[in-house]
Amino acid sequence: MSRMSDLCRGTKCTDLSRNQEDVVRDSCVFTVVRSAATKSIPVLAAVIAVGLPVRAGAQITDRARLVAAMDSAARAHAALPAVAGISVAVVRGQDTLLMHGYGSADLEWSVPTPADASASYEIGSVTKQFTATAILQLVEQGKLDLDADFTKYLPEFDTHGHAVPLRRLLDHTSGIKGYTEMPVFGELAMKKLPRDTLVSLVEAQPFEFEPGTAQIYNNSAFFLLGLIIGKVSGQSYEDYIAANVFAPAGMTDSYYCSESAMRTHKAHGYDASPQGLVLKGYLDHTWPFSAGSLCSTARDLVRWNSALHHGRMLKPESYAAMTTPRPLLDGTPLDYGMGIGVSDRIGHRVLSHGGGINGFLSANSYFPDEDLSIAVLQNSTGRDPGQLANAFADMILGPVPAPKAVPFEGDLDSLVGEYTGPVRGTHMHAKVRRDGDQLIVEAPREMRPVHIGNGVWFGNGTRAWFVMANGRAIELRIKQGAGIYVLRRTS
Repeated sequence: MSRMSDLCRGTKCTDLSRNQEDVVRDSCVFTVVRSAATKSIPVLAAVIAVGLPVRAGAQITDRARLVAAMDSAARAHAALPAVAGISVAVVRGQDTLLMHGYGSADLEWSVPTPADASASYEIGSVTKQFTATAILQLVEQGKLDLDADFTKYLPEFDTHGHAVPLRRLLDHTSGIKGYTEMPVFGELAMKKLPRDTLVSLVEAQPFEFEPGTAQIYNNSAFFLLGLIIGKVSGQSYEDYIAANVFAPAGMTDSYYCSESAMRTHKAHGYDASPQGLVLKGYLDHTWPFSAGSLCSTARDLVRWNSALHHGRMLKPESYAAMTTPRPLLDGTPLDYGMGIGVSDRIGHRVLSHGGGINGFLSANSYFPDEDLSIAVLQNSTGRDPGQLANAFADMILGPVPAPKAVPFEGDLDSLVGEYTGPVRGTHMHAKVRRDGDQLIVEAPREMRPVHIGNGVWFGNGTRAWFVMANGRAIELRIKQGAGIYVLRRTS
């Protein structure tokens, strides 16, 4: 695991360590781990991003060579021991470069993944952009107001005096405690209970920060959004999405997942373990809900990208709101809009999200300037399909160069100190010191980030910077995935 990802080591969840420009982001991963008492409990956990055996070294402009190289990379990925199977879709404009399935949809019966990429998978947090779209549709209908406190629609939720505009639920800046990080969720995830059971557990927790002052990836917020959709639309979340999102987008093979219903062409999921792949851990789909309970195919995700990004799902002003991140209250910019990541990849805009849930991982990205969709769905955990998606992007657009180190002209001594604050699932304590001209951060393991300019430090997918006052750092801010963690100086 990369050293900068150690910033969140020891938590019950952590974002994948990625470059800022990477096209897959922010997995919500429910997976089964063993406690000291050997009890199986599903908790949010990290996925270790690993390199692929085939990685593009340069842009490929010849179409035949490009298709062959992508097919080779996909086959190599599917052949990895921790990968059961994958379905891949790469479409540029009207040109389908790759639409294929690899590996196995069912390992026990040696059932191959359908070659036409028609297998359906649980897509985890890719669900969030569908939830956000539904919210914005209801805003267009005058049934919701993004600037209204969300308790206008869920008045029974106790915010303990905090004002939380509805829009703060959509970009992980609400400060509400994330339920997938709560120890009690391990037991709840196995049971089928009324959803207000979870609401009661969440509202009893103190806020992690004042709304709008930080960003911590938050499944509770999207769970609440699903309840709001059901309440104001008069339909269940499942029915609303089916009728108002899947149907108009032409997503004929997408649906709300179930832990018990049988579906034709549904891939079986597998979790990684020290002994290899095992059957995925049980998780009742009462709980991922509008944060992570949708199922889809690679083909349908391309249809979705076309419908959403070509103006068939939302009015222009709503789409602009969804894909334009709003800063924190102090002006700190975000790279997450409403249910979707927004970034730049060597001059190419990227709208993307990753997802994960027991037995499944997913990556879906859209490059608007090229009208390019890249979707990779995988029915096993332990190997990041985002790595394959990145390899495809490298082949098509060219590889992303590593950030260049820039001499730091400031006073390193002014940064030295200890900092603490909430991160996803826990509180982080970071100790910053110097070794000559090298900055060292212990959180808790030692890492040596490089300065890349303008006071920003970088290491393996994580950016960090300091807030100064009177010539001395008073905050350490860490940007990792859909999170901006605010750690305040304690000494």
